[in-house]
Amino acid sequence: MLLTIDVGNTHTVLGLFDGEEIVEHWRISTDARRTADELAVLLQGLMGMHPLLGVELSDGIEGIAICATVPSVLHELREVTRRYYGDVPAVLVEPGIKTGVPILMDNPKEVGADRIINAVAAVDLYGGPAIVVDFGTATTFDAVSARGEYVGGVISPGIEISVEALGVKGAQLRKIELARPRSVIGKNTVEAMQSGIVYGFAGQVDGVVARMKKELAGDPDDVTVIATGGLAPMVLGESSVIDEHEPWLTLIGLRLVYERNVARR
Repeated sequence: MLLTIDVGNTHTVLGLFDGEEIVEHWRISTDARRTADELAVLLQGLMGMHPLLGVELSDGIEGIAICATVPSVLHELREVTRRYYGDVPAVLVEPGIKTGVPILMDNPKEVGADRIINAVAAVDLYGGPAIVVDFGTATTFDAVSARGEYVGGVISPGIEISVEALGVKGAQLRKIELARPRSVIGKNTVEAMQSGIVYGFAGQVDGVVARMKKELAGDPDDVTVIATGGLAPMVLGESSVIDEHEPWLTLIGLRLVYERNVARR
């Protein structure tokens, strides 16, 4: 079994692979204050429920692949792999790791590891040119060329950030449930805010992707648009440009990078 861990700013997603098939997954909150020992206990609690794994923390785990956008969590997870999975091969995505995707940026080291991993999976699953739209803490748009190169992207505030900002800065507004309203024209304040979020973000995705397609390919129809991230379902039904929805895109990319690096050792 391969354990994959994608640490985002808000949530951490874990996936368990049996070969190429993801057989289990978990989503937990990201807490930069958790120590390596606390993380190990958390992992034991989650994986101890899976019938294919043993009682001990490392039982049944043959490899680990990790990417993190929170440096302090990456540091603690590195300690987890050392102390609790000492004999298990581990790949932590950081500069120097082989991904197979050239990064054509002014400073490749500043690109988030999760964005590169998404590009790896997009190239493997769909080829290029492609655009990955990741609905997380930020909504990111990442462009992959026809030759499988990461050529850049767009970063905008995410859905949850926008909802929180409305609640904090709007004197007569409040935090709302993220749900699709009955109609575009809201009949009350909550529905009006829900409409602005759902249809506003759908319009943003359609507009940004349309512009990116023109820069990425001679024929915009050649570009495959892939949606991922925990909040993607909020927009999927309202966006006209998304071709594929792959909720485990980052975990798949981690599996691919693990295989490419462990095979080189």
